[in-house]
Amino acid sequence: MFHTSKIKLATFVGIILSVASLIVHLYLANSSSRELIYYRLPVDNLYGPRFKFKALWGPVGSLESLQPYANPRKVYPAPSESNNGYIYAKIYGGFERIRSSMCDLVTVARLLNATLVIPEIQASLQSKGISSKFKSFSYLYNEAQFIEALTKDVTIIGSLPRSLKEYSASPSFYLDEVLPKLKGSKVIGLVIADGGCLQSVLPPTMVEYQRLRCKVAFMALDFRPEIKALGTQIVERLRASGKPYLAYHPGLVKETWHSMDDLHTELIQHRRKQMIKKGILHEELSVDSFIRKRNGSCPLMPEEVGLLLRAVEYPPDTIIYLAGSETFGGQRVLLPLRAMYGNTVDRSSLCGKTELSSLAGPESPLPASTVQPPPPKTKEELQEEWKKAGPRPRPLPPPPGRPFYRHEKEGWYGWLAEAEVEPDPTTMDLRMNAHRLLWDALDYHVSVEADAFFPGFNDDGSRWPDFSSLVMGHRLHKSASKITYRPDRRRLAELFGTTSSNRYHPSRNWTLAMRESLKKGLGVDGLAAAADRMTEQLPPPSFLSHPLPGCSCRTSPAAGDQEVLLGGVEICPEWMRPSPVSVSLRATGGKDDGSEEGGGGEDEVGGEFPPETVGGSKADAAAAGPSEQDEEMDPDD
Repeated sequence: MFHTSKIKLATFVGIILSVASLIVHLYLANSSSRELIYYRLPVDNLYGPRFKFKALWGPVGSLESLQPYANPRKVYPAPSESNNGYIYAKIYGGFERIRSSMCDLVTVARLLNATLVIPEIQASLQSKGISSKFKSFSYLYNEAQFIEALTKDVTIIGSLPRSLKEYSASPSFYLDEVLPKLKGSKVIGLVIADGGCLQSVLPPTMVEYQRLRCKVAFMALDFRPEIKALGTQIVERLRASGKPYLAYHPGLVKETWHSMDDLHTELIQHRRKQMIKKGILHEELSVDSFIRKRNGSCPLMPEEVGLLLRAVEYPPDTIIYLAGSETFGGQRVLLPLRAMYGNTVDRSSLCGKTELSSLAGPESPLPASTVQPPPPKTKEELQEEWKKAGPRPRPLPPPPGRPFYRHEKEGWYGWLAEAEVEPDPTTMDLRMNAHRLLWDALDYHVSVEADAFFPGFNDDGSRWPDFSSLVMGHRLHKSASKITYRPDRRRLAELFGTTSSNRYHPSRNWTLAMRESLKKGLGVDGLAAAADRMTEQLPPPSFLSHPLPGCSCRTSPAAGDQEVLLGGVEICPEWMRPSPVSVSLRATGGKDDGSEEGGGGEDEVGGEFPPETVGGSKADAAAAGPSEQDEEMDPDD
């Protein structure tokens, strides 16, 4: 009996010690876990009609009062039937240059009281290999919508009257009319090749013309119905699972890399040499990539963007849409981002080849390859060569050289390898350039409609906006409270430099500093920094990337820090302001009975990040919900 009691006591003590040991081990494992841990929230709350985790998906509370309003504020007469003539223009350049040029052309037509003829986009002419189904302008935009939207602003016609097309003049006309104008202005043609014909930001006395440019950019320039329909289908497919998505434009285009060195050093330096010869670049042949990166002049690489999204706590299953018709470096540079976020997709993975090719319409077949092998020699020619070959014995011929592939003889790479002069583009090159306009239009639509947008590169210091700047400006005008990141690349480069050897397992302080830097760019601070750059840069950035204050209005007075930036934005008309009832319902999450359905308290509104769950206490982790560590962050994998 005594021995049985001792055995029971020993068993009881062993159980107690085992439980204590298990508790200690769990505590140590929890306290020594990795910094970047994602906490999974209930799916219904995270991805419901109103996303509870508004720190990631918005809206940004400090910008909810901004509304699009580009209507004239003063007396604004309609265009008269009798005007000063016609303006006809040819536009060169890609998607960004075309969009910027169209805004300026309409404004110039209004300024000169002239009739605007639908301009000719040189990249989408039928001579460039596009389908005969489309005209130049209608290949990309809805011509009828463009004319109708600007009826009260400018008179627009599809083509010049026949009398002017067949016009011929005597020599005296050129001597009496054209020559004085040529001497006075030095130029009488209107060919737009660099993206615009007006200064990027108009003076305050011309604020109505600035609003007209906003109206053209954000209302009149509507893509043709086929592009919009496919873009809407892509958005629906991205949201088919009930989750929001983030659009990301890498900004890795060829023109960006001309100002820096990278893995393609030889190619880029050869291109820089040509640009320096032509006077396009006024710099040394070699540049220091490290200095450029530290100054914020280089794009954020996809790997860095993936780490930034992790620092902000986007979960690994976040849907990311890759925008942009060109990524210099190809899929290789996107591999790190795809490894961190497996749901990274683009237009080619969401649309079939038939859907994409239908946008271009029926196209004529391309001519056969111009690279032809030499014709075979006849028997007589071979015998004649043998007789003239010289004394015998003859040495063996040299081994055949490495064959040159077609892509090495044509296009940009062939130019770098074989010639000092840029070759004329082939028919395939011209057609691909036209197709890139369509892909950029699709990606533009999807990026503007995205729940969040992250630019890999924007605001390159030139006077014309790039793709990301256009998207950011459109989102600021259309829905300012949506999550649109405005990263400070100089600050981020500094932070990345402090953890270059430990990027995938950074310290908690680094993660918080990175998160704070990105959070600042979301609200008023980010817009204030953009406004400061507009005043500091010469020339200032285009209004298309920062359409404040003239093209928006606010539904409530600015207060506190908002007064510095939003003080110049006018109050919206009465019909645009929310009623007191709707304001009270929004404050209670859409319920007037105080219930918690449809929204949360103050911590859910305003776009601020939630209480820290990275490296926080156990109480914070418990409040955030069950945890799940990302397996890709484990160094032992």
